[in-house]
Amino acid sequence: MISSRTVVAIGLGLALCAGLPLQAADGDAEAGKQKKQMCEGCHGIAGYRTAYPVVYSAPKLGGQTVGYLVKSLQDYRDGARKHPSMNGVAASLSEQDMADLAAYYTGAN
Repeated sequence: MISSRTVVAIGLGLALCAGLPLQAADGDAEAGKQKKQMCEGCHGIAGYRTAYPVVYSAPKLGGQTVGYLVKSLQDYRDGARKHPSMNGVAASLSEQDMADLAAYYTGAN
């Protein structure tokens, strides 16, 4: 017999894989557009590679799924993913900011 805890974990995993949002807040793409300045310095330059603390290619955000973007930002904020610049940026974002940025980038190319 599968426990209810296992069923919930499987459901969350499937939601993440499907790109479904894992947060309650609905994102506002127009608000995200107004908040994207902190992202553009690295993610807005095609082929950009950082030099600090190591050489790192900045991935394209446009067209990613809401669930992926929000989860990535939450993981950077919580320290589950490590990158000094991203950890600092994500720590400054509210859940609504994350949802708004994800809504914007989901529709961006």
